[in-house]
Amino acid sequence: MTKNWFRIGLLAIFIFSFTLRFWGLDRFNTLVFDEVYFAKFGNNYLTNTPFFNAHPPLSQYIIGIGIWIGKHVPFWQQQVNGLAGSLLSPWNYRWVNALTGSFIPVVVAAIAYQISHRRSFALLAGFFTACDGLFLVESRYALNNIYIVIFGLLGQWFLLLALENQKRQRALWLIASGIGFGASIGTKWNGLWFLLGTYLIWVTAWLLRLLHAYLNKQPINKPINKIDTKPLTPLEKLTEINILQMGFYLGIIPALIYSLIWIPHLRLDTSYGFIEVHRQILNFHLHMGGNTPDVHPYCAAWYKWPLMTRPMAYYYQTTRHFSDPLPVMGPNLPAADGMVIYDVHAMGNPFLWWSGMGAMLFLAGWLLSKIVIPLWKNQPLSVPATLSIDTWIAIFIVFNYAANLLPWVKVTRCVFIYHYMCAVVYVFLAIAWFVDQSLRSYHRELRAVGVTVSFLILVGFIFWMPIYLGLPLTSEGYKLRMWFNTWI
Repeated sequence: MTKNWFRIGLLAIFIFSFTLRFWGLDRFNTLVFDEVYFAKFGNNYLTNTPFFNAHPPLSQYIIGIGIWIGKHVPFWQQQVNGLAGSLLSPWNYRWVNALTGSFIPVVVAAIAYQISHRRSFALLAGFFTACDGLFLVESRYALNNIYIVIFGLLGQWFLLLALENQKRQRALWLIASGIGFGASIGTKWNGLWFLLGTYLIWVTAWLLRLLHAYLNKQPINKPINKIDTKPLTPLEKLTEINILQMGFYLGIIPALIYSLIWIPHLRLDTSYGFIEVHRQILNFHLHMGGNTPDVHPYCAAWYKWPLMTRPMAYYYQTTRHFSDPLPVMGPNLPAADGMVIYDVHAMGNPFLWWSGMGAMLFLAGWLLSKIVIPLWKNQPLSVPATLSIDTWIAIFIVFNYAANLLPWVKVTRCVFIYHYMCAVVYVFLAIAWFVDQSLRSYHRELRAVGVTVSFLILVGFIFWMPIYLGLPLTSEGYKLRMWFNTWI
């Protein structure tokens, strides 16, 4: 694949994502799900209204900026409501999220390319990400989760770009990486897990280098590319970054950015200082209640996320006929024959999530086998100077997935499926790698598997699209898409 075709592919993925996120963006002239918080909070910054927020404020700043820009646009103003504290069009508080979410598949593709230098893998990763329902839904409303993801991914992408450069350019990319990680944490605290995954991979790279030097009785400061003539894979260059550089660029800078993010909020709401507001936020989350339906009907513990056993409805209303006005507020109408359902379901693409989980388990098992098989055969410990690109891809995907999922094991408060967004993005990378390997195989059967999986992911996305976009469905059409009672 040529560079021009690769760029055309990336552009097509962006246009596909952009179109789906902006089409019918003002369909529901109300506040959907947590827009009752984040759209209001964003507008509060414009009206100088103090408020308490249970999360860091960056996403609300961005939504507020979007509202300010949207109010000065001479179109998009056909429908308005005052639910966010000012007379606003739904476009005003949603468009900046839709635009931001449109870039996430492209950033995922960029990361896939940087860790592999394979254009086919990158395009598949971007395309599969664009075919996910949860990311589509979260991007179409004034919510905050897409900002954790995009800033965390940008932090990792900028780090990978730093590894491709030297001296001043490397320092600039490392600064950008630190800013990205700081912005992710400045959206929600679990943005820390993107940084945790990065540190895990960096430590792994150094451990492998130290073990190789020790087992081969070689000096640790001897450059790897002189020990072995094989060129360095992108992630192996992590050992070119020492502990002081990591501490500064990916420690001090994220902490500084996170602290600076709080300044506008603390100037608006002077009730709490920097330390006290964090104590209040922590106290809020500690007292949210257990992870049971008694606390919230859509509570879903971490182990329910990978198989998507408990998605959630962000909006659900009914009408009697397709020609009836769109319902925006108030109780549902009584059930009746021919009832029309409007449902916005925060649910991933089942075929993408399930096949991706299979690919993730395959990669994890493959990595584990590289340790277990030599031990089982009583072979002496051996660490090569350089690992294969696919081994490093597996390390990157599996370690980041674990870093973004496993910390939730100890969380006892009520959590929801959208908390899985930071981890599931690596599931998309896993299935993209598997499909790319299948399509590149000499075996016709494997190529057929790759084509079939890709086709099912696209078909699944189209099939469940009405509940991602809130399109009207008959009760039969709705039940057809709710495969399990736990999905409702």
